[in-house]
Amino acid sequence: MDVVKVGGSAGLDLEAIADDVASLWREGRRMVLVHGGSDETNRLAERLGQTPRFVTSESGYVSRFTDRPMLEVFLMATALINRRWVEALQGRGVNALGLSGLDGRLVEGRRKDVLRVVEAGRARVLRGDWTGIPERVDRRLLGFLIESGYLPVIAPVAVSPKGEALNVDGDRLAAAVAGTFQAATLVILTNVPGILRRYPDEASLIGRVTRSELDELRSLVQGGMRKKLLAAAAALDAGVGRVVIADGRRSLPLRTALAGEGTIIEE
Repeated sequence: MDVVKVGGSAGLDLEAIADDVASLWREGRRMVLVHGGSDETNRLAERLGQTPRFVTSESGYVSRFTDRPMLEVFLMATALINRRWVEALQGRGVNALGLSGLDGRLVEGRRKDVLRVVEAGRARVLRGDWTGIPERVDRRLLGFLIESGYLPVIAPVAVSPKGEALNVDGDRLAAAVAGTFQAATLVILTNVPGILRRYPDEASLIGRVTRSELDELRSLVQGGMRKKLLAAAAALDAGVGRVVIADGRRSLPLRTALAGEGTIIEE
């Protein structure tokens, strides 16, 4: 089984990805699709008069500050994206089933209620955040769906021990799913060809990375790619065979990624 994560940023060829997923599915390849929602959340928030607020953690990671009103925007945006993916796959003959980690407690996570961030060069503590870290995937429930012939499409929402909905990073969620099943491959499709040594120079693609090189590499890249490398490390540590970060803008994006194009990360 493979796990495919489709990023939530603009620029990906969603039609080509859906075509590729459906074609592989019809050939008998079983998989789980996890999607993001950052770009759609930003657009919806602006239409509703809410300005997204992004903060930088003490360790240098940039994320959206998700208070309760922004959480509700995030839930609406990711639900819409989830329906779009299910519609696209159903239209291609795939029995896709849309859900989030909140449904049936599929994905449980730990809420990060307090964030320690750096703003204007000063350390601050922000409270009232509704983001989390995925920690447990219900293997029995997800395995039952896969064995029953469904292709699960999972939105990046988890549930806390108190039953609260949590905004979770889609890459970390995909890594948790892949690790639970010790998947052969976790493919992360994004809007660049892979890890670039000199962003945005696409000719500087790094073709292969070992697990031991990941920590050092994280200090050299910026933005969302750092989170992808963190997710890749978590996936490999949980027993996933390999992680491929690949281009989601091209034709046959999943097939080419499975064939080894992009950045391959393995032990």
